[in-house]
Amino acid sequence: MKTVMIHAQARKALRKMAQKEAEKIRGKIDQYAADPSSLANNVKRLRGDDEIRLRVGDWRVVMRDGEVLDVLKIGPRGSIYK
Repeated sequence: MKTVMIHAQARKALRKMAQKEAEKIRGKIDQYAADPSSLANNVKRLRGDDEIRLRVGDWRVVMRDGEVLDVLKIGPRGSIYK
């Protein structure tokens, strides 16, 4: 299992959302860290960067996958890429 590092912007987004949603997103991040192929349908590479996005319902999680899984941003579907 990879180490997960959640950056300040993502941590702030998790604190602001409903606890149930935050737990669901955190669970999906941990699931991806343990086995990246388990969520193959919900993970895509972003164009132009070495970042990936994880889809969790209407929420998107932008991450950088390396030896450490860096969670950069978490936000609603429409505004996360701006």
